[in-house]
Amino acid sequence: MTDRSNGSNDPGADAAGARAEDVENAAAAPLETGGGGHIRIGTASWTDPTMTASGVFYPASATTAEERLQHYAATFPLVEVDATYYALPAAATAKLWVDRTPPDFVFDIKAHALMTGQGTETKRLPKALRAELPEPVATKSRIYAKDLPPDVLDAVWEAFREGLEPLAEAGQLGSILLQYPRWFFPSSENRAAIEEAAVRLAGMTCAVEFRNAAWLNEKNAERTLAFLEDKGLAFVMVDEPQGFKSSVPPVTAVTSDLALVRFHGRNRETWEAKGITPAERFRYLYSRVELEEWAPRIREAAAEAKDTHVLMNNCYANYGTTNAREIAAILAGDLEG
Repeated sequence: MTDRSNGSNDPGADAAGARAEDVENAAAAPLETGGGGHIRIGTASWTDPTMTASGVFYPASATTAEERLQHYAATFPLVEVDATYYALPAAATAKLWVDRTPPDFVFDIKAHALMTGQGTETKRLPKALRAELPEPVATKSRIYAKDLPPDVLDAVWEAFREGLEPLAEAGQLGSILLQYPRWFFPSSENRAAIEEAAVRLAGMTCAVEFRNAAWLNEKNAERTLAFLEDKGLAFVMVDEPQGFKSSVPPVTAVTSDLALVRFHGRNRETWEAKGITPAERFRYLYSRVELEEWAPRIREAAAEAKDTHVLMNNCYANYGTTNAREIAAILAGDLEG
Protein backbone atom coordinates (compact mmCIF):
# COMPACT_ATOMS: atom_id res chain seq x y z
CA MET A 1 0.00 0.00 0.00
CA THR A 2 1.06 3.61 -0.50
CA ASP A 3 2.07 5.65 2.54
CA ARG A 4 0.53 9.10 2.62
CA SER A 5 2.25 10.83 5.52
CA ASN A 6 0.39 13.75 7.05
CA GLY A 7 2.14 14.76 10.24
CA SER A 8 3.10 12.94 13.41
CA ASN A 9 -0.35 11.39 13.89
CA ASP A 10 -0.47 10.06 10.34
CA PRO A 11 3.10 9.11 9.49
CA GLY A 12 2.28 6.12 7.29
CA ALA A 13 2.44 2.36 7.78
CA ASP A 14 6.24 2.10 7.66
CA ALA A 15 6.75 4.54 10.52
CA ALA A 16 3.96 2.93 12.55
CA GLY A 17 5.50 -0.47 11.96
CA ALA A 18 8.87 0.73 13.17
CA ARG A 19 7.30 1.90 16.42
CA ALA A 20 5.79 -1.54 16.97
CA GLU A 21 9.06 -3.43 16.66
CA ASP A 22 10.12 -3.09 20.30
CA VAL A 23 6.65 -4.00 21.66
CA GLU A 24 5.76 -6.75 19.20
CA ASN A 25 4.51 -9.24 21.80
CA ALA A 26 3.33 -6.78 24.45
CA ALA A 27 -0.40 -7.46 24.06
CA ALA A 28 -0.28 -11.18 23.24
CA ALA A 29 -1.66 -12.25 26.62
CA PRO A 30 -4.19 -10.58 28.93
CA LEU A 31 -2.64 -8.38 31.59
CA GLU A 32 -3.47 -9.41 35.14
CA THR A 33 -4.85 -6.84 37.57
CA GLY A 34 -4.32 -6.79 41.30
CA GLY A 35 -7.91 -7.81 41.96
CA GLY A 36 -7.74 -11.02 39.97
CA GLY A 37 -9.20 -9.54 36.80
CA HIS A 38 -7.70 -9.14 33.36
CA ILE A 39 -7.11 -6.40 30.82
CA ARG A 40 -7.50 -7.59 27.25
CA ILE A 41 -6.28 -5.37 24.44
CA GLY A 42 -7.03 -5.59 20.74
CA THR A 43 -8.37 -3.77 17.70
CA ALA A 44 -11.81 -3.16 16.24
CA SER A 45 -11.01 -5.01 13.02
CA TRP A 46 -8.72 -7.66 11.64
CA THR A 47 -9.90 -7.58 8.02
CA ASP A 48 -9.80 -3.96 6.83
CA PRO A 49 -8.17 -3.80 3.37
CA THR A 50 -5.64 -1.24 4.58
CA MET A 51 -4.65 -3.66 7.33
CA THR A 52 -4.46 -6.80 5.19
CA ALA A 53 -2.35 -5.08 2.52
CA SER A 54 1.02 -6.71 1.94
CA GLY A 55 3.69 -5.89 4.49
CA VAL A 56 1.48 -3.85 6.80
CA PHE A 57 0.53 -6.14 9.72
CA TYR A 58 0.22 -9.68 8.46
CA PRO A 59 3.19 -11.76 7.29
CA ALA A 60 3.35 -12.43 3.57
CA SER A 61 2.55 -16.08 4.25
CA ALA A 62 -0.86 -15.19 5.75
CA THR A 63 -2.94 -14.99 2.59
CA THR A 64 -6.23 -16.60 3.68
CA ALA A 65 -8.91 -15.53 6.15
CA GLU A 66 -7.99 -18.48 8.36
CA GLU A 67 -4.28 -17.65 8.42
CA ARG A 68 -4.93 -13.98 9.15
CA LEU A 69 -7.23 -14.66 12.07
CA GLN A 70 -4.78 -17.21 13.47
CA HIS A 71 -1.96 -14.66 13.23
CA TYR A 72 -4.10 -11.95 14.80
CA ALA A 73 -5.15 -14.26 17.66
CA ALA A 74 -1.50 -15.07 18.36
CA THR A 75 -0.82 -11.33 18.70
CA PHE A 76 -3.88 -10.16 20.67
CA PRO A 77 -6.38 -11.88 23.00
CA LEU A 78 -9.35 -9.73 21.91
CA VAL A 79 -10.97 -8.41 18.75
CA GLU A 80 -14.13 -6.48 17.93
CA VAL A 81 -16.32 -7.65 15.07
CA ASP A 82 -17.71 -4.73 13.08
CA ALA A 83 -19.25 -6.75 10.22
CA THR A 84 -22.25 -7.69 12.37
CA TYR A 85 -23.38 -4.07 12.29
CA TYR A 86 -23.99 -4.37 8.55
CA ALA A 87 -25.15 -7.98 8.27
CA LEU A 88 -26.60 -10.38 10.82
CA PRO A 89 -24.04 -12.95 11.99
CA ALA A 90 -24.12 -16.49 10.65
CA ALA A 91 -23.54 -19.40 13.03
CA ALA A 92 -21.36 -21.13 10.43
CA THR A 93 -19.02 -18.13 10.37
CA ALA A 94 -18.93 -17.89 14.16
CA LYS A 95 -18.05 -21.61 14.31
CA LEU A 96 -15.07 -20.94 12.00
CA TRP A 97 -13.92 -18.15 14.31
CA VAL A 98 -14.00 -20.58 17.23
CA ASP A 99 -12.07 -23.19 15.28
CA ARG A 100 -9.38 -20.70 14.24
CA THR A 101 -8.63 -19.13 17.62
CA PRO A 102 -7.39 -20.28 21.04
CA PRO A 103 -10.09 -21.14 23.61
CA ASP A 104 -9.34 -18.03 25.69
CA PHE A 105 -9.57 -15.62 22.73
CA VAL A 106 -12.53 -13.23 23.03
CA PHE A 107 -14.78 -11.62 20.43
CA ASP A 108 -16.65 -8.39 21.19
CA ILE A 109 -19.55 -8.04 18.74
CA LYS A 110 -21.12 -4.85 17.42
CA ALA A 111 -24.93 -4.96 17.45
CA HIS A 112 -26.69 -4.90 14.09
CA ALA A 113 -27.81 -1.47 12.91
CA LEU A 114 -31.52 -2.34 13.27
CA MET A 115 -30.92 -3.10 16.94
CA THR A 116 -29.79 0.46 17.73
CA GLY A 117 -32.27 2.46 15.67
CA GLN A 118 -30.09 2.82 12.59
CA GLY A 119 -30.75 1.97 8.98
CA THR A 120 -29.54 -0.99 6.99
CA GLU A 121 -29.60 -1.99 3.35
CA THR A 122 -32.63 -4.17 2.74
CA LYS A 123 -30.64 -6.51 0.50
CA ARG A 124 -28.32 -7.35 3.40
CA LEU A 125 -31.06 -9.03 5.39
CA PRO A 126 -31.22 -12.82 5.12
CA LYS A 127 -33.47 -14.00 2.31
CA ALA A 128 -35.93 -15.60 4.72
CA LEU A 129 -36.42 -12.29 6.55
CA ARG A 130 -36.74 -10.29 3.33
CA ALA A 131 -39.51 -12.65 2.27
CA GLU A 132 -41.48 -11.64 5.38
CA LEU A 133 -41.39 -7.91 4.63
CA PRO A 134 -44.69 -6.31 3.59
CA GLU A 135 -44.73 -4.89 0.07
CA PRO A 136 -44.23 -1.17 0.83
CA VAL A 137 -41.20 -1.99 2.98
CA ALA A 138 -39.74 -4.72 0.76
CA THR A 139 -39.22 -2.25 -2.09
CA LYS A 140 -37.18 0.19 0.00
CA SER A 141 -33.42 0.13 -0.48
CA ARG A 142 -32.86 1.07 3.16
CA ILE A 143 -35.00 0.20 6.15
CA TYR A 144 -35.21 0.95 9.87
CA ALA A 145 -36.59 -1.03 12.80
CA LYS A 146 -39.69 1.18 12.81
CA ASP A 147 -40.47 -0.05 9.29
CA LEU A 148 -40.65 -3.70 10.32
CA PRO A 149 -43.68 -5.67 11.51
CA PRO A 150 -43.17 -6.76 15.15
CA ASP A 151 -42.68 -10.43 14.25
CA VAL A 152 -39.97 -9.58 11.70
CA LEU A 153 -38.19 -7.32 14.17
CA ASP A 154 -38.33 -10.13 16.74
CA ALA A 155 -36.80 -12.43 14.13
CA VAL A 156 -33.91 -9.99 13.59
CA TRP A 157 -32.98 -10.09 17.27
CA GLU A 158 -33.35 -13.86 17.38
CA ALA A 159 -31.20 -14.31 14.28
CA PHE A 160 -28.51 -12.16 15.89
CA ARG A 161 -28.50 -14.32 19.01
CA GLU A 162 -28.53 -17.57 17.05
CA GLY A 163 -25.65 -16.44 14.85
CA LEU A 164 -23.44 -15.95 17.90
CA GLU A 165 -24.35 -19.22 19.62
CA PRO A 166 -21.09 -20.99 18.68
CA LEU A 167 -19.10 -18.21 20.38
CA ALA A 168 -21.32 -18.31 23.46
CA GLU A 169 -21.05 -22.11 23.71
CA ALA A 170 -17.26 -21.93 23.44
CA GLY A 171 -17.03 -19.22 26.13
CA GLN A 172 -15.51 -16.81 23.61
CA LEU A 173 -18.32 -14.26 23.39
CA GLY A 174 -17.31 -11.01 25.03
CA SER A 175 -19.61 -8.00 24.96
CA ILE A 176 -22.36 -6.91 22.60
CA LEU A 177 -21.66 -3.29 21.67
CA LEU A 178 -24.83 -1.22 21.45
CA GLN A 179 -23.56 1.88 19.69
CA TYR A 180 -26.31 4.49 19.45
CA PRO A 181 -26.29 7.21 16.76
CA ARG A 182 -25.89 10.98 17.00
CA TRP A 183 -29.64 11.57 16.90
CA PHE A 184 -30.22 9.25 19.88
CA PHE A 185 -30.53 11.82 22.67
CA PRO A 186 -31.39 11.48 26.38
CA SER A 187 -35.13 10.84 26.80
CA SER A 188 -37.45 8.43 28.56
CA GLU A 189 -38.22 6.83 25.20
CA ASN A 190 -34.57 6.22 24.40
CA ARG A 191 -33.75 4.91 27.85
CA ALA A 192 -36.63 2.47 27.35
CA ALA A 193 -35.08 1.44 24.01
CA ILE A 194 -31.79 0.66 25.75
CA GLU A 195 -33.60 -1.32 28.41
CA GLU A 196 -35.51 -3.25 25.74
CA ALA A 197 -32.24 -4.14 24.03
CA ALA A 198 -30.86 -5.44 27.32
CA VAL A 199 -33.95 -7.62 27.81
CA ARG A 200 -33.74 -8.99 24.27
CA LEU A 201 -30.06 -9.81 24.83
CA ALA A 202 -30.58 -11.28 28.29
CA GLY A 203 -27.71 -13.55 29.29
CA MET A 204 -25.22 -11.62 27.17
CA THR A 205 -22.85 -8.89 28.37
CA CYS A 206 -24.05 -5.61 26.87
CA ALA A 207 -22.07 -2.38 26.54
CA VAL A 208 -23.53 1.00 25.57
CA GLU A 209 -21.69 3.63 23.57
CA PHE A 210 -23.23 7.03 22.95
CA ARG A 211 -22.57 9.32 20.01
CA ASN A 212 -24.53 12.24 21.44
CA ALA A 213 -22.68 14.38 23.99
CA ALA A 214 -25.88 15.28 25.84
CA TRP A 215 -25.90 11.92 27.61
CA LEU A 216 -22.74 12.94 29.49
CA ASN A 217 -23.28 16.68 29.95
CA GLU A 218 -23.50 18.28 33.38
CA LYS A 219 -27.27 17.83 33.50
CA ASN A 220 -27.46 14.18 32.43
CA ALA A 221 -24.16 12.44 33.25
CA GLU A 222 -25.05 11.25 36.75
CA ARG A 223 -28.46 9.99 35.65
CA THR A 224 -27.02 8.24 32.58
CA LEU A 225 -24.36 6.36 34.52
CA ALA A 226 -26.80 5.45 37.31
CA PHE A 227 -29.25 4.11 34.70
CA LEU A 228 -26.60 1.92 33.08
CA GLU A 229 -25.41 0.63 36.44
CA ASP A 230 -28.99 -0.16 37.50
CA LYS A 231 -29.51 -2.19 34.32
CA GLY A 232 -26.13 -3.92 34.56
CA LEU A 233 -24.89 -2.39 31.31
CA ALA A 234 -21.28 -1.42 30.67
CA PHE A 235 -20.61 2.22 29.89
CA VAL A 236 -18.23 2.51 26.96
CA MET A 237 -15.44 4.97 27.73
CA VAL A 238 -14.10 6.67 24.62
CA ASP A 239 -11.25 8.73 23.30
CA GLU A 240 -12.39 10.70 20.27
CA PRO A 241 -12.34 14.19 18.71
CA GLN A 242 -13.99 16.82 20.88
CA GLY A 243 -16.05 19.87 19.96
CA PHE A 244 -18.93 18.18 18.12
CA LYS A 245 -22.45 17.33 19.31
CA SER A 246 -21.41 13.71 18.70
CA SER A 247 -18.32 14.08 20.90
CA VAL A 248 -18.61 12.18 24.15
CA PRO A 249 -16.08 13.39 26.73
CA PRO A 250 -13.40 10.98 27.99
CA VAL A 251 -15.24 10.11 31.20
CA THR A 252 -13.85 7.28 33.30
CA ALA A 253 -16.72 5.25 34.75
CA VAL A 254 -17.44 1.58 35.41
CA THR A 255 -21.10 0.57 35.54
CA SER A 256 -20.89 -3.23 35.32
CA ASP A 257 -18.45 -6.12 35.70
CA LEU A 258 -16.93 -5.10 32.37
CA ALA A 259 -14.93 -1.93 31.80
CA LEU A 260 -14.67 -1.11 28.10
CA VAL A 261 -12.53 1.58 26.48
CA ARG A 262 -12.59 2.34 22.75
CA PHE A 263 -10.05 4.59 21.02
CA HIS A 264 -11.36 6.30 17.89
CA GLY A 265 -8.41 8.59 17.15
CA ARG A 266 -8.55 12.38 17.30
CA ASN A 267 -8.96 13.28 13.64
CA ARG A 268 -11.37 16.23 13.73
CA GLU A 269 -11.36 16.67 9.95
CA THR A 270 -12.87 13.25 9.29
CA TRP A 271 -14.95 12.65 12.45
CA GLU A 272 -18.28 13.64 10.88
CA ALA A 273 -17.24 13.54 7.22
CA LYS A 274 -19.61 11.78 4.83
CA GLY A 275 -18.81 9.26 2.13
CA ILE A 276 -15.51 7.97 3.51
CA THR A 277 -14.45 4.54 4.72
CA PRO A 278 -14.13 3.75 8.44
CA ALA A 279 -10.36 3.39 7.94
CA GLU A 280 -10.15 6.97 6.68
CA ARG A 281 -12.48 8.30 9.37
CA PHE A 282 -10.36 6.85 12.18
CA ARG A 283 -6.98 7.34 10.49
CA TYR A 284 -4.92 8.52 13.42
CA LEU A 285 -1.81 7.13 15.10
CA TYR A 286 -1.73 8.05 18.78
CA SER A 287 1.58 9.24 20.13
CA ARG A 288 2.94 7.33 23.09
CA VAL A 289 2.39 10.43 25.21
CA GLU A 290 -1.29 10.46 24.25
CA LEU A 291 -1.60 6.79 25.19
CA GLU A 292 0.20 7.44 28.47
CA GLU A 293 -2.61 9.90 29.37
CA TRP A 294 -5.02 6.98 29.43
CA ALA A 295 -2.90 4.55 31.45
CA PRO A 296 -4.02 5.73 34.92
CA ARG A 297 -7.66 5.88 33.76
CA ILE A 298 -7.53 2.32 32.48
CA ARG A 299 -5.83 1.13 35.65
CA GLU A 300 -8.51 2.91 37.71
CA ALA A 301 -11.30 1.30 35.71
CA ALA A 302 -9.67 -2.13 35.82
CA ALA A 303 -9.49 -1.92 39.61
CA GLU A 304 -13.28 -1.62 39.73
CA ALA A 305 -14.18 -4.18 37.07
CA LYS A 306 -13.94 -7.93 36.78
CA ASP A 307 -12.65 -7.67 33.23
CA THR A 308 -11.41 -4.77 31.11
CA HIS A 309 -11.41 -4.55 27.33
CA VAL A 310 -9.35 -1.93 25.50
CA LEU A 311 -10.02 -1.63 21.76
CA MET A 312 -8.25 0.46 19.18
CA ASN A 313 -10.73 1.57 16.52
CA ASN A 314 -8.09 3.56 14.61
CA CYS A 315 -7.87 0.64 12.20
CA TYR A 316 -6.14 2.32 9.30
CA ALA A 317 -3.25 0.09 8.19
CA ASN A 318 -1.22 -0.87 11.30
CA TYR A 319 -2.09 2.21 13.36
CA GLY A 320 -4.47 0.30 15.62
CA THR A 321 -2.22 -2.73 16.03
CA THR A 322 0.78 -0.56 16.87
CA ASN A 323 -1.14 1.49 19.42
CA ALA A 324 -2.67 -1.65 20.96
CA ARG A 325 0.79 -3.09 21.54
CA GLU A 326 2.04 0.23 22.91
CA ILE A 327 -0.79 0.72 25.40
CA ALA A 328 -0.26 -2.86 26.58
CA ALA A 329 3.43 -2.15 27.18
CA ILE A 330 2.59 1.11 28.96
CA LEU A 331 0.08 -0.62 31.24
CA ALA A 332 2.59 -3.36 31.98
CA GLY A 333 5.09 -0.68 33.01
CA ASP A 334 7.58 -1.48 30.29
CA LEU A 335 7.16 1.63 28.16
CA GLU A 336 6.95 5.33 28.86
CA GLY A 337 5.83 8.15 26.58
